[in-house]
Amino acid sequence: MSQLHLIDHPMIQHKLTIMRKKETGSKDFRILLREISLLMGYEITRDLPLDDVEIETPICKMTAKKVSGRKLAIVPILRAGLGMVEGLQTLVPVAKVGHIGLYRNEETHNPVVYYCKLPEDISQRLVIVTDPMLATGGSSCDALSMLKERGCNNIRLMCLVAAPEGIARVQREHPDVDIYVASVDECLNKDAYIVPGLGDAGDRIFGTK
Repeated sequence: MSQLHLIDHPMIQHKLTIMRKKETGSKDFRILLREISLLMGYEITRDLPLDDVEIETPICKMTAKKVSGRKLAIVPILRAGLGMVEGLQTLVPVAKVGHIGLYRNEETHNPVVYYCKLPEDISQRLVIVTDPMLATGGSSCDALSMLKERGCNNIRLMCLVAAPEGIARVQREHPDVDIYVASVDECLNKDAYIVPGLGDAGDRIFGTK
């Protein structure tokens, strides 16, 4: 069974509270999302392996630690997942970025795929899938399935806010994928939005509503 990692650092919780406020505008929302993504990135990359390397400081030679040759890829679920990429890239500038385009059918609430572009060596990388909202879990599960079809077997899902229903579905359909979230909220409403949530993340990031 996949593990749920709740990253509840005080600064993450503080910034998330500001993001939730309905009066927070798109500019501040984007900045806060980027900052939280960077902070969450410290935890999601905590177990990266290290190699010993010989370096020379201004004082002397020494053996120091360096992240080993393990390759990373960041794959946002479009469009809201884009808002989390910059924070992770600040932490891991050499990570490659793929894109999976999904949108939710407003009547069925099911995800519809419209775009997929991934690095050629995606199967050889640790893949971090980003999406601010884990609601029904439909989009995340479809994205994870698409990655596995391309040979990926080392995937982590990083979300800002999650509903118990979405967590349960990902754990049921993808028990090998760990989930990293900043908050587990109460439930989904009849329109499949997270309660209390923070509204439509895509609209709030890009100012489209």
